[in-house]
Amino acid sequence: MKIGVLTSSRADYGIYLPLLQKIKKDTFFEMEIIAFGTHLSRLHGYTLKDIKNDKYNCVHTIASLISNDDEQSISTSYGITVLKFADFWKSNSYDLVLCLGDRFEMSAAVQAGIPYGIKFGHIHGGETTLGAIDNIYRHQITLAATLHFAATNNFKEKIVSLLGSTLNIYCVGSISLDNIASFLPIEREIFYNKFAIPNEDYVLVTFHPETMSLYDNNQYAEEMGKALKKISEDKFLVITMPNADTQGTIYRQVLEKLQKQIPNRILLIENFGKTNYFSAMYYAKMLLGNTSSGILEAASFKKYVVNVGDRQKGRAQSSNIINCRFEEEAILSSVKKADAAKAYNGDNIYYKSNAVDNIIKIIKDFYESI
Repeated sequence: MKIGVLTSSRADYGIYLPLLQKIKKDTFFEMEIIAFGTHLSRLHGYTLKDIKNDKYNCVHTIASLISNDDEQSISTSYGITVLKFADFWKSNSYDLVLCLGDRFEMSAAVQAGIPYGIKFGHIHGGETTLGAIDNIYRHQITLAATLHFAATNNFKEKIVSLLGSTLNIYCVGSISLDNIASFLPIEREIFYNKFAIPNEDYVLVTFHPETMSLYDNNQYAEEMGKALKKISEDKFLVITMPNADTQGTIYRQVLEKLQKQIPNRILLIENFGKTNYFSAMYYAKMLLGNTSSGILEAASFKKYVVNVGDRQKGRAQSSNIINCRFEEEAILSSVKKADAAKAYNGDNIYYKSNAVDNIIKIIKDFYESI
C-alpha cells in the first residue's frame, strides 16, 4: 500500500512520530513523507533536518510560505500552497494520504487534492478551538477526508454531525501519547546542561496569537510580556517560540525583547524536537500558554497547565487545566494557583491504549475494501 504523509510543522510531525515509526517498519506500506510549511523555514528552525535524520525512504519537499505573517501574507501563502500542491497531486498518486490537525498550510494542501480524488485520512478532526481560525481549517479538512481518526468520542460525534454519516469515523485517542507509558526522559543533569537551564524550578511556556482576535494581539502580547517578566523573578522560563500563525511576529518580538532584558532568566527555543520537548515537560514545574500540547499531553506527565485566553476554547480538557484571561494579573494568579496545587493524579482524556496499532489496522482494512 502506497501511503503519503503530509507534515507542515514541528507540531504535527511530533504527534505523527509514533505512527510513522511503526509504518516505516511495516513491509505492507510504501511510505513517502511530504514536508512543507515551516519545516522549510529558517526562521522556524528548519525542521526538515529532523525529518531527514529519521531516514525515510522518500521525502518530498514543497516550499510555499512567504516570510511575513500579516493577513495578506497568510492568505497569499495559502494560495501558493494550493498551486504547488496542484502540480504535486498531478504527478504523484497514493492509496491514502495522512493529514493531521488544523494548520492553514495543511488545509491548502488538502483542498488542492479534492479535484484529483485524493483519499485523505485525517487525524485529530472534530475538535473545537474557538480562539483560532484553525477551527475553520480543521473542519475544511474533515469535509475533504475519507478516513477520520478522532481523539475522543465527543470529537467523533462532531465529525459525524459535520458529515451526516458514521462511515469510516473512528475514535483512537491521541497518537502522540502512544508510547507515553514507556517514555524515558533525557537524564536530568544531561538535559539541564544541554540547554543551560539553572538547577531550579522552571515553567515551560508556549504562546501563539489568537487568530480570531486579530485586533487584540498587541495587547495580549504586552500582557504576556509583563506577566512573564514577573514570573521570571521566581521561576526560570523555558519558552518555545510561536509557529507561523497570523501575527505570530508580535509575540516573537515581545519574547525576544524580554530575553535581552533578562537573559539569565529566559531560554528561547525555536525547535526542541519531540524527545527534548517531552523531557522539558517531564521536568517542568508547570506549563503556561495557549498551545494544544498543554491540552493534549501535559496530563500524561502529571503537570498542571495555565491555559491563557481563548485560543483553545471549546477543546475538551482534563482536570489539570487552569483557564484564565489574557491579562497580567489573571496569569500571575493562575500560575500561583498551579504552583501551590498538590500533585496532579488525574487521567488524560486523550489517552487510549494501542492508538497507533488501531490506526494501522483500520488503514489496512480500508485498503483491502477499496
